[in-house]
Amino acid sequence: MTDFQTTDFQQRALTLAGQQQSPAWLAALRFEGSEQWLNADWPGRRTELWKYTPLQALQKSTSAGWSSALPQGAGSAALLTIDAIRLVFVNGVFDAKASTANHDSVVRFSNANDAQRSLIEKHLGRIVDTKRHLFASLSNAWVQDGVLVHVPRNVVLEKPVYVVHVSTPEAEPVIANQRLLIVLEDNSQAELIEHFASDARTQNSFVNALTEVSIAANSSLQHYRINLEQEAQIHIGGVHIDLQRDSRYSGFTIAEGSALKRIDYQINHRGNGAYASLNGVYLPRNNQLVDYHTNVEHWAPHCTTSEIFRGIIGDSARAVFNGRILIHPDAQKTLAELSNRNLLTSDKAEVDTKPELEIYADDVKCAHGATVSQLDQTAMYYLQSRGVSKTQARTMLSFGFINELLQDLPQPAVRDYLQHHLTVLFGMDTGTGLS
Repeated sequence: MTDFQTTDFQQRALTLAGQQQSPAWLAALRFEGSEQWLNADWPGRRTELWKYTPLQALQKSTSAGWSSALPQGAGSAALLTIDAIRLVFVNGVFDAKASTANHDSVVRFSNANDAQRSLIEKHLGRIVDTKRHLFASLSNAWVQDGVLVHVPRNVVLEKPVYVVHVSTPEAEPVIANQRLLIVLEDNSQAELIEHFASDARTQNSFVNALTEVSIAANSSLQHYRINLEQEAQIHIGGVHIDLQRDSRYSGFTIAEGSALKRIDYQINHRGNGAYASLNGVYLPRNNQLVDYHTNVEHWAPHCTTSEIFRGIIGDSARAVFNGRILIHPDAQKTLAELSNRNLLTSDKAEVDTKPELEIYADDVKCAHGATVSQLDQTAMYYLQSRGVSKTQARTMLSFGFINELLQDLPQPAVRDYLQHHLTVLFGMDTGTGLS
């Protein structure tokens, strides 16, 4: 047990979480999370899941609490322009003015009716494996409120759901424990955008964000997770998905680095014929760190997984990618592919990549691979010989490395937002190691 697990930071947060009057099942979830958190071994260099990601930045955050009131505005955080069902939180506090009117399918836990509360009780904390994911147990211990997105049977949600979490500095460091629960019943369909943003000021908060997704038979979810916070931000996040028969999950995630940024994806193929596609981009620079861990488990036959991640690492930044696909004995006729490509734009940049395939079935088609490279000098020469400056050539080649994934995004608002953001990042920010 470390200081972080027992300091005022953690104890005060647990106390605050326990002060809110809650139903017995939520109190039980908090208690279970607290027990797991306090008794867990702290990750270190010998912990395989955290081998390349030190937690010193988090351990130094020894004085923090909940944000007691909505800060004055969300600063200059740039958000999507989109017609959507929008919920905005600033440092974990709900911003009603920036959010849209209530919707039957989208509700905060605290405003849920009896049927919705029953649904939350059934699913919350049941999809995630807290034994494998340490900070999920902390999320359970801290849970006070959250967002439920429930799409009933045979319903197609008419608008995207846009959940925004804005970080902005306060006088004292704060905690934002974000919780999102998605429940799609049979033959339903929805589109979800999670956006973690901040203004340009130096941040002093710790965000622990956990999303659980249950996708029933013949249903589909299009999901985007955008992490573009200021580099002092500490962010630990997780997305945990259960897929039933013939269901579909299409995910895209993008993250810039920070003092500590760790994002886990857990996808479980529970029913025959389920399909999962997950594409991702990570862009650490300066002295930032970003760590993606993905774990896809095939429990049923005739399921498909397609996973593509690409990273551009500049300056003295570090990136970690660990992608694992596990094929259980009953998961015959599985099709699974995993690709991770990395571009280092500095001699001091570093990436630790580890693609894994673990197969216990004998009738499968699987492939995985990883590459680490630098900018193609032949391509650089070709562009420069035709009047393109060295800076422009590096920018064009770097942007082109990931632009293929951006162009394939089906939501125009997300695609346009990210292309503009990255054009500015690559073309104007001379401190990226890309110029």
